[in-house]
Amino acid sequence: MYSKSNILLFIAYTVCTGLLIFLKHYDVQAESIAQQEPAAVTVVTECVALEQFESVERVISYETMKQRFCIEVSEKDLETLMRIVEAEAGGEDRTGKLLVANVVINRVRSKRFPNTVTDVVYQKARNVTQFSPVSNGVINQVTISDETREVVYSALKGEDVSNGALFFMARRLVAPENAAWFDSNLTFLFSYGGHDFYTR
Repeated sequence: MYSKSNILLFIAYTVCTGLLIFLKHYDVQAESIAQQEPAAVTVVTECVALEQFESVERVISYETMKQRFCIEVSEKDLETLMRIVEAEAGGEDRTGKLLVANVVINRVRSKRFPNTVTDVVYQKARNVTQFSPVSNGVINQVTISDETREVVYSALKGEDVSNGALFFMARRLVAPENAAWFDSNLTFLFSYGGHDFYTR
């Protein structure tokens, strides 16, 4: 039969083996948890970073979409400016159209004239409209071209070749007495396309 010492030795060996197996299993689980925790932190960090990036991207997108114009314009003002440019200079090149847009914008910025595009375009002096397409109704009949749209947006964003012009006339189309008023009361700047441009 086995001696007492052998039995005790066997029990001790069994207990130690059991403990080693238990500890080994515990270490594996602990190591597995330790490896998982940084991954979870990384995922959370990446989510926060992604949310921050998306938030910044939304702000940038909004700022890009938001127009930065040299004057404040409503939807009605924008439509009116496009219509008057088309009506006055639809047959002219890009610069001719830009000059008409510049004159309207210069008037909006001047203290001598109303402070919105629509009010400037439809203004009357002594019951006479300032722009002939308003008086004859052509402003409401035009089809706005893509070039006119592009020119108007460029003018509103600050493109200006007008040298501060506040008035223009198509000399060949106006009555001699009206042309004489321009020449006598205003400062001539230059001619372009079908128009003469003036300031005070």
